[in-house]
Amino acid sequence: MGFCEGELVVCTAGREKDRLMYVTAYDGKYVYLADGKERSLDNPKRKNPQHLRKTDKHISAEAAKTDRALRKALSGEVLTYGKTGHD
Repeated sequence: MGFCEGELVVCTAGREKDRLMYVTAYDGKYVYLADGKERSLDNPKRKNPQHLRKTDKHISAEAAKTDRALRKALSGEVLTYGKTGHD
């Protein structure tokens, strides 16, 4: 299962469980995630891909240029993600 930058994933284990996160990088073994608040783009969380669930949502690199912009984009996605009925 591969990941690419810009994808949104949901954490299924750990402190971030059930949180929507932005994929900043994937090195084949770990996925690096940011949310713009607790995990900034400069200090992403390293996560095992087995502990993530893919979504069909993406955020462009332009929309995630800064932590502030990423938070804004994620807050909008949380609202639309919740309305679609996905868990």
